[in-house]
Amino acid sequence: MALYVVTALLLVTSWMLDREKTRRALRQGWKSFMGILPPMVTVTLLAAGAVALMPPEVLASLLGEKSGILGALGASLVGSITLIPGFVAFPLAKTLLDGGAGVPQIAVFLSTLMMVGVVTFPLESKIFGSSLAFARNALAYVFSLLVGAVFGMLGMR
Repeated sequence: MALYVVTALLLVTSWMLDREKTRRALRQGWKSFMGILPPMVTVTLLAAGAVALMPPEVLASLLGEKSGILGALGASLVGSITLIPGFVAFPLAKTLLDGGAGVPQIAVFLSTLMMVGVVTFPLESKIFGSSLAFARNALAYVFSLLVGAVFGMLGMR
């Protein structure tokens, strides 16, 4: 809420200082937003539909405590290609844990889910460039595997 208030205050300040420049900036921002919105909505709907069709029990069996590194790698692949918001991801993780999934596997799953974007790569590379998008995704993927390894070494179950 504080960010909205600060943004509104800064927008009013900008409007008072230079109305035409603020108007141009708002038009440009709206145009960018409308260019990004359709692919983001499409990607979100497709990914959410795929996750909704896959029962948590199936995922839990693939990510079980005994699945080890193969389970973590599988979790990293599923997380990397899935796009769901955090308010869905965390309850899903709880469901998976309750269903028998291992903590290291879920840590990898959540990390890749939130940080790696295979499905969104075309959009990200369009906005930031292919090199930066690839580097960011590769580093996020490696970091996600490290997170899982740390949870595994700590013996979190």
